[in-house]
Amino acid sequence: MVRIMVVDDHAVVRSGLMSLLDGKSGLQVVGEAADGDEAIEKAARLRPDVVLMDLSMPHGKDGLTATKELKKELADTAVLILTMHDDEEYLFRAIQAGASGYILKSAPHDELLAAIRSVATGDAYLYPTATKRLMSEYIDKLKNGESAGTYESLSEREKEILAWTAKGYSNKEIAEHLIISVKTVESHKSNLMEKLGLKTRPELVKFALKKGLLHFE
Repeated sequence: MVRIMVVDDHAVVRSGLMSLLDGKSGLQVVGEAADGDEAIEKAARLRPDVVLMDLSMPHGKDGLTATKELKKELADTAVLILTMHDDEEYLFRAIQAGASGYILKSAPHDELLAAIRSVATGDAYLYPTATKRLMSEYIDKLKNGESAGTYESLSEREKEILAWTAKGYSNKEIAEHLIISVKTVESHKSNLMEKLGLKTRPELVKFALKKGLLHFE
């Protein structure tokens, strides 16, 4: 029996999902939550096999943050993201947070059931068009000679310099803050741009924005 917890900030959506899932062959809904904080607390107590997690929840922790924290405490619990966001950036961030799958709310019921059963057995699940698009983008990057690197491919120092650069600080200001030479800053910046396949500062700022790095103190 696959034990499921449903997390969504809309009560009507939660109710509909629970009605759809509970009682289906091999599936049992054991709990629900309206935000990330409640999801983490209830999951620790209920120990579900699969958490069906919404991304956009305005109150409390969002789905990505909740997924990351939940996986730290419950490594064996699979998180399946169920969202309206058909966006590869959200997809990448969900996978980085520890999600086992990503499916759209517009998906047919049979596809949702198959996705739940898939992640419950330890497999990964991506909705078909996402898989095709990611593969297509990856192949295009290789054909164009672009770096296939990701944020995770950067060193900690490169990540620091990426964030400071995106916030508008000059090489000299970054060097003074990190207590390194301007030449070292320039070298790290050149390396990170190459790894990420970025060519201009606006591209760097856009990348940092998508990664949620532009937090000003």
